[in-house]
Amino acid sequence: MPKCNVCHNGCYLKEGDIGLCMARICRDGKVVAKNYGQITSIALDPIEKKPLNLFYPGSMVVSVGSYGCNLRCPFCQNHEISYDFDREYPYGFREISPVELAGIALQYKDEGNIGVAFTYNEPLVGYEYVVDAAIEVHKRGMKTVLVSNGNVSREVAEEVIPHIDAMNIDLKGFTDAYYRDVLKGDREMVMDFIEMAAGKSHVEVTTLVVPGYNDTEVEIKELSKWLSSLDGGRGKESIALHLSRYFPRFKMDVPATDVGLIYHLRDVAGKELDHVFTGNC
Repeated sequence: MPKCNVCHNGCYLKEGDIGLCMARICRDGKVVAKNYGQITSIALDPIEKKPLNLFYPGSMVVSVGSYGCNLRCPFCQNHEISYDFDREYPYGFREISPVELAGIALQYKDEGNIGVAFTYNEPLVGYEYVVDAAIEVHKRGMKTVLVSNGNVSREVAEEVIPHIDAMNIDLKGFTDAYYRDVLKGDREMVMDFIEMAAGKSHVEVTTLVVPGYNDTEVEIKELSKWLSSLDGGRGKESIALHLSRYFPRFKMDVPATDVGLIYHLRDVAGKELDHVFTGNC
């Protein structure tokens, strides 16, 4: 029975079975991307929305998403396309080939577009499309951006990283318990991915601060200290950290994060890092 090599879930799939991510399928004895080229969302976004504050600030980027995700965050904003696609997303998808996507990006160059961002759902559950489309985008002299939860194997990371110019990677907390019990993910795998990407791509990191789960000074200090130890690809300057404010979403009704706490944790992180930004989820 073939095993999917993409992430921590390591799904064993029989012919026709679909993985936990809802995006990969066993077909002809191989696990492949069921969602290849199937685009549910496309928009021309400010680069800061990814969020990337230090990569071509003020520019725009064509942002695309498919469906599927390998985590189960109870506060997911995009659960309709992340893992409820068949039940809750009424709009379906549009088939867009890598060549067509690169052409769309080029079409909007005069409107400030610098390239393509793979985002909205978890792009790496369909990493084959990300790689193929990134190659086409680069052929046209434009940039590629990846927004990911970082739960990806080293094998897949090595295939993807050379084709991406900038990434925003979620480091959702700094305890194994939070990743394992709440998010159904793997913190060590995320940290490995961030470390692999740092210095090879422009990397910024986002932590969504959820009250009662990952909001202590100690945790944010430890997270920031670890990030500061990595090569941010800009000489000795550290990787930028974005601290985002949580709001009740989907299955989680914990009250929204206090604004004052976000600013306080920004100051805590700022003692370790060169750049700390705040924002809303």
